[in-house]
Amino acid sequence: MNAEELLTKYAAGQRLFQGINLRGLDLKGADLSGIDLQGSDLTGCDLSKVNLSKANLNSANLSRAFLVEANLIQVQACHTNFALAEISDSYLNMANMSSANLTNANLDNANLTNTNLTHANLSNTNLKNANFNEANLNSTNLEGANLTKADLSRISLRSAKLQDTNLMQAQLRGTDLSNRDLPNINLTGADLTAANLISAKLAKACLQGVNLERADLQNTNLTKANLNNANLRKADLTNANIYGATFENTDLTGAIMPDGEIYQLQIESHESAASLFQVESMTRKVIKTDNAPAPVGPYNQAIMASGEMIFVAGQIAIDPRAGNVVYTDDVTKQTERVMANLEAILKEAGATFENVVKTSVFLKNMDDFAAVNAVYAKYFDEASAPARACVEVSRLPKDVLVEIECIAMV
Repeated sequence: MNAEELLTKYAAGQRLFQGINLRGLDLKGADLSGIDLQGSDLTGCDLSKVNLSKANLNSANLSRAFLVEANLIQVQACHTNFALAEISDSYLNMANMSSANLTNANLDNANLTNTNLTHANLSNTNLKNANFNEANLNSTNLEGANLTKADLSRISLRSAKLQDTNLMQAQLRGTDLSNRDLPNINLTGADLTAANLISAKLAKACLQGVNLERADLQNTNLTKANLNNANLRKADLTNANIYGATFENTDLTGAIMPDGEIYQLQIESHESAASLFQVESMTRKVIKTDNAPAPVGPYNQAIMASGEMIFVAGQIAIDPRAGNVVYTDDVTKQTERVMANLEAILKEAGATFENVVKTSVFLKNMDDFAAVNAVYAKYFDEASAPARACVEVSRLPKDVLVEIECIAMV
């Protein structure tokens, strides 16, 4: 069907055009409100400034279509393919786009007020200055999306996928990001006033210049995060982990600090937030001497270190998902599980095995030393490996074959 035929039939009152081929048609500026194009192929169509309000586009293919300044208010577009489509400056208010595919599309300046985007795929989509006021982003995929200056105020992002998402200068006032794992996320200059970030994981996140006034940051992991020039006035940081975080020129007036105390700026001492929270970077030096026995494995005689200390409790071969001991008769497999448990705890504290300065290995049977050592050696470079002690014991918790504890410095 060509454009002239479609417009003629529409003008005559026909609205049902399901499953037809309209690829590449020029329908620029047409009034097609209420049209039913379910399952139709509109690949590469020029639909700029078209009126598709209340249209049925469910399961239609609009990949690479041109929809600049289009009116898509209250459109039905469930499972619709908008991949690589140009939809900038369009109106999508109150649209239903559940499970739609918008990968690599351009929605800069789009109005998505009250839009339903549950389970929609917006990965690598441009959404600069987009308005998401009261939109539903439940389980929406925003991985790699550019949301610079987008308005996501009071939106719940608890189940949205945000890996590598750019939220620079985004409006996130009152947004719910609690319990989210967001390492390395870029929130530079974003407005997170009164946002819920309780128990969020923001290790190494870029929060420079962020407005976190009155935000909830209880139990939040801010290890090595950049909070320079941020506004944390009256924010609640109770029990937050701020090891290695930077607070240069940060405003903490009235903030509740990790220890529960309210921050009070001491004007007379000219102390800055940076000086109060500065954490000395770890220094590490391998100690070697010919006057003591040389190491015979992946360890050193001693390590000289300074910084914040992390004492990791002895770990045994319990799988945290099941809560049970695994590989009860296989010391190699048990050691692998022990090292995985240690790695998970170190990561949560903002450290890696490179930060470990001392380990203690407890064996049920010293005959297992070679097998345990072979696994252990995969995690430490012999030249810089931590100091180590290894002992045989009569019995270990839950009758496991190996237990390892460590001390790390950050």
